[in-house]
Amino acid sequence: MDILNLEGTEDTPKIILDKSNEIFEISGRSLPEDSAEFYQPVLDWIEQYSNAPVAATEFVFKLEYFNTASSKLILDVLSALEDIDGTTILWYFHEDDEDMEEAGEEFSELVEIPFEFKTY
Repeated sequence: MDILNLEGTEDTPKIILDKSNEIFEISGRSLPEDSAEFYQPVLDWIEQYSNAPVAATEFVFKLEYFNTASSKLILDVLSALEDIDGTTILWYFHEDDEDMEEAGEEFSELVEIPFEFKTY
């Protein structure tokens, strides 16, 4: 399975999806011009990954900011991960960023995946 490695920019998050090294992370800022187009390779990768996942998938979200359009796609990513047994979401947020903490809490209520909240 190929590694999905997208370098982050001012408007798009860094994404590393690497099954062999068990690295699953989306980090940075997410406000791409076309969120659906930007996140499609991620959703495709997860769909392929779901056929033969590792025993315990720790999927890291370490977002500083995301726009409304991205929030729908983040929910789509979480929904895709819902079907993979053994998945845990690690939701990182800055210690003083209540908005990002609340966003994670809201997402955690919308999907059936365990969330762990961590500050950095």
